[in-house]
Amino acid sequence: MQVLILYYSKGGNTGKLANEIAKGVESAGVKAVVRSTREVSKDDFLESAGIIAGSPVYFGVMAADLKRVFDEYVGLRLKMENKVGAAFATGGHHTGGKETTIVSILQVMLIYGMIIVGDPISASGHYGVACVGAPDDKAASDAFKLGARVAELCRKLLRVS
Repeated sequence: MQVLILYYSKGGNTGKLANEIAKGVESAGVKAVVRSTREVSKDDFLESAGIIAGSPVYFGVMAADLKRVFDEYVGLRLKMENKVGAAFATGGHHTGGKETTIVSILQVMLIYGMIIVGDPISASGHYGVACVGAPDDKAASDAFKLGARVAELCRKLLRVS
């Protein structure tokens, strides 16, 4: 079983946060597949029990290249139904639209028919993980917890079906 951590990162901070999320996925005994928007394939989508997607803030929404991937793979919608989805974001300012960026990603996942989760209460208990600039220790810890939560939920859902 695997979880895809999909991200767009121009300056590198979103990629760093993706790698922290991957550590949490792996801690739950699930393979983490980390892919940038340039590297991801349809097989990555199809073979994953969950997707955790991330983007820097671009005018309060996800980066165009992340949206491009979701647009290109829209034909997979029926095969994505009931997979777990979560999101993360990075920004340059503490009030810079990270939550609205996360929501823009979650909206796409809802249309894909995915089961959406936010970060656990032990993290922030909100929409997903976010940070300003590179992840500090707190953001890295929250990212780990989000990755573990998604992986654990994927394992539970696959046991039931």
